[in-house]
Amino acid sequence: MLNPIPAIDIIEGKCVRLTQGKYDSRTVYSVSPLDMAKKIEDLGFHRLHLVDLDGAKSNHVVNIDILQQITAHTHLSVDFGGGIKQDKDIQLVFDSGADYATIGSLAVTSPDTFEQWISRYRPERIILGADVKDGYVSINGWKESSHISLFKLLDRYIPLGITKVLCTDIDKDGMLNGTSIDLYKSIIARYPQCQLIASGGVSCMQHLHDLNDAGIPYVVFGKAIYEGLINLTDVAKHFLQPSEITQQ
Repeated sequence: MLNPIPAIDIIEGKCVRLTQGKYDSRTVYSVSPLDMAKKIEDLGFHRLHLVDLDGAKSNHVVNIDILQQITAHTHLSVDFGGGIKQDKDIQLVFDSGADYATIGSLAVTSPDTFEQWISRYRPERIILGADVKDGYVSINGWKESSHISLFKLLDRYIPLGITKVLCTDIDKDGMLNGTSIDLYKSIIARYPQCQLIASGGVSCMQHLHDLNDAGIPYVVFGKAIYEGLINLTDVAKHFLQPSEITQQ
């Protein structure tokens, strides 16, 4: 069964969504990140994908206060990404209550450091972020191509114990025109142990059902929620276990 994970992207403490990662294409939403997180929890969701877009652009964690508010006032299991580039960043993220750290650029630019973090914090707490354009991994807030292929990156880290991989097709992100199911299926076929988290392009319930039918275990989605294209109540009803909903 597909496990849907709502996403909150943050710029200057506000909920936003970008289109294809372009900061000049941002849409700012009036709901506060904490209020949105509380709504997500109230509906029965247990996971939240929280992205510090200021951090991704600045190369260090910026919106740590939002993470602290959410972990202090909800019981959501939060994975936090954006700007985790130094030891102090990842330590701060975990000290602030995140269960997982999503790390992309550093895995490409500083593989030795990333491998040290895998060992120090345990691979199950690290999510490898692989933001892909035309088969190659993009870094630094999607502003640069690394010229390293997705599969070369996975070939390096999955043998080290990394199983959680968040793969975003940049061409799909924020476009609301469907997901890269063929790409995701190819990852699962090559790495059956991978707990793949799909990202980008989800705009309707059918896209979630398509991912479920394809055997994709997780998906993060955000813009479709804020644009009113997907109702979180419907997602909870179709994809969360009844016990999960009634517990809330």
